[in-house]
Amino acid sequence: MTQDDVARSLEWHTSKLIRIEGGRTGISKVDLDALGRLYEVTDPPVMEELHVLNQGARAKGWWSDFRKDVSDAYLTYIGYEAGASVIRQFQPLAVPGLLQTKEYAETLAHAETDPVTLGQLVRLRLMRQQTLRRRQVPPCETFILDEAVIRRHVGISRDPTIMPTQLRHMVSVAEGSERISIRVVPFKAGSHVGMLRGAFTLLEFDGGLGEVLHLESSELHETVTGEDPRIADVRADFEAILEEALSPSESLSFINDVARDM
Repeated sequence: MTQDDVARSLEWHTSKLIRIEGGRTGISKVDLDALGRLYEVTDPPVMEELHVLNQGARAKGWWSDFRKDVSDAYLTYIGYEAGASVIRQFQPLAVPGLLQTKEYAETLAHAETDPVTLGQLVRLRLMRQQTLRRRQVPPCETFILDEAVIRRHVGISRDPTIMPTQLRHMVSVAEGSERISIRVVPFKAGSHVGMLRGAFTLLEFDGGLGEVLHLESSELHETVTGEDPRIADVRADFEAILEEALSPSESLSFINDVARDM
């Protein structure tokens, strides 16, 4: 059926259906039931599942409480991240937010913002970690870090224990879950494509939904969806960087060794 066919059958304006299908407006239970009847969806469990999804779609995401503190673009990414089944991230300069300790996160944000906003940014980072790992089925997470991330003694002027504690925390997180993997690209691997690409995250979802790419820099948060060719390019780059990385066990041993040296 075309959109005009559906709208005519339900005595709707076609623009109403376009807004619903495009995700630009919600749908009431009455309208959902009307579409179900028109499309001959007769299986009660299917309609029940659609009603549950509809209720969830109207609920406010926990991240909306941070609208005053971070950009809408970043909150859009966090919304995607909250529902991802697979998270793959490359970081050339800093420990990924999903692996950061409170003290490390505070140290990174300290020079960029006022104390009130700093507290909210750190709280947001920790809530991202907690909500993902409390899910009934947590996502599979793979993090590739350049050796520079491990070597840089973040916080040394404030408290020399911040970075070694951060390193031991990463090892503990990875050892505590089969669904979390940390890989290190050592300096001895030489140059690699990630040096030009910069930090990025790829998200995958259950249910046949397309991948989402998040590109990150100090001044930019860009979330890429749909058929954008950059998604396939970055996916290939991730696999290329992975080939240069130490194995999971070698990576954790390496991180432990650096922590001990610090």
